[in-house]
Amino acid sequence: MKVFDMYAEYYNLLYAEKKYEEEVGYIDSLIKRYTKKSPAKGRLLDIGCGTGKHASLFLNKSYSCVIGIDISEKMINEAKKLEHNKLKFYVKDGKSFDFDLKFDVITSLFHVVSYQNTNKDISQFFSNVSNHLNNNGIFIFDFWYGPAVLTDKPSIRVKRYENKNIKLTRIAEPVIISNKNLVEVNYEILIQNKLDNGLSKLNEKHIMRYFFIPELEFLIKGNNMKIMGSFEWMTLKEPNFNSWYVVMIAKKII
Repeated sequence: MKVFDMYAEYYNLLYAEKKYEEEVGYIDSLIKRYTKKSPAKGRLLDIGCGTGKHASLFLNKSYSCVIGIDISEKMINEAKKLEHNKLKFYVKDGKSFDFDLKFDVITSLFHVVSYQNTNKDISQFFSNVSNHLNNNGIFIFDFWYGPAVLTDKPSIRVKRYENKNIKLTRIAEPVIISNKNLVEVNYEILIQNKLDNGLSKLNEKHIMRYFFIPELEFLIKGNNMKIMGSFEWMTLKEPNFNSWYVVMIAKKII
């Protein structure tokens, strides 16, 4: 995941059109749907917070404390610009972070779970989440959904972005590693400086795991949690062969 340090500077441009407020509103509606009482004034942890936009918006939902963690120091340095007494950011790994407190809600968005490539990684990740949840606390995460990935297979894609300073072209070339449930996505990012026409290039490799609900159910149950629901991302529809991205809601059960 050190790969994120390579383009942290361009992260906000890459995802400038991402609808952070709508996504936080959607996640908040799921929290309320599966929580008997409002978690207002509770604590929320956002794992894989990136530059902190989701976390800062969650604070507007009346949590007493929101903490964001990310493995990338450069991402956290950007997120720290949003910090204040109720919003804090730390460089930590989702598999090994340790806080001397528990949370009412833990979120892990933008497919952070799919970056846990091995059984050991995902088991450690879920175990750590469970250890930091209050009883009946809610864990919400999204992931690449196996049936859709194998139906609508990844293909080469080109995206272009621009702001007042730079033009950015990102080429994605994916390779499916079927016997490991992985997709290796090779990115080439071309950056043109609009001020001096200078060109630079970044190459990255993102290895993503796609999951099936029965295996997640097994892993969740083994870590003292119970699946409460799963939906196609940003909807309340049951996942199907077209649902590349799925959100799952689990609850801590002792």
